[in-house]
Amino acid sequence: MSPWLVPLRFVADFALPPRCPGCGGVTGADHLFCADCWGKLRFLAPPWCAGCTVPFAHDRGQDARCAQCLADPPDHAGIHAAVAYGDVARGVALRLKYGGRTALAETVGRQMARLLPPNAELLVPVPLHRWRLWSRGFNQAALIAQAVTRARGVPNDPLLLRRIRATPPLRGMGAKARARTVAGVFRVVDPRKRLQGKAVVLVDDIYTSGATTDACVRVLLRAGAASVSILCWVRVLDDALDAG
Repeated sequence: MSPWLVPLRFVADFALPPRCPGCGGVTGADHLFCADCWGKLRFLAPPWCAGCTVPFAHDRGQDARCAQCLADPPDHAGIHAAVAYGDVARGVALRLKYGGRTALAETVGRQMARLLPPNAELLVPVPLHRWRLWSRGFNQAALIAQAVTRARGVPNDPLLLRRIRATPPLRGMGAKARARTVAGVFRVVDPRKRLQGKAVVLVDDIYTSGATTDACVRVLLRAGAASVSILCWVRVLDDALDAG
């Protein structure tokens, strides 16, 4: 930093000090949570299902799978979520998505970057339909993917996957209705040059039922991706599965 800018930086830090992404309290640096909010985040880690990485209450062995994966093996190569759904995690996601707090993409991207699969070659954000993008002004998944790229150096392509049809919110729908709603919604653009044979990581903010990401995964695999894993900030866990 130029010596001439140091006094201005001091004034800015005094007037606008770094704030906790969870509660807004003053912290020591940007993108850091206060001790109280940090303690309320449940960071996800093994032991978990070898298929979908849903956490287990106890270690069942390296290749153990949950009942859902045994009954219906997933197309994806794992779901890597930084934290479980909770008040603080949900608040951060909502302030990013609906509150226009785009700097929070860097906050969550840094936490997600530690879970990036070691074989990752390309990050692809879950796309918004153009009308939603125009009304919101940004795609939070694309901003998060950019933050992960800055942290880990893996390239991202926000234009490879396109949402070609607008859909209603999936909240309140059953599993079959969700799957029908997103069927045929996504399309890969120019897969031969950008996707063939690559280990792809699909990036999103919140993983709930998986209907949207499952639809994206199938399209990416059909277009030639070698594998597709999912990377997100928050995962909504089913209590029955979590309890093992």
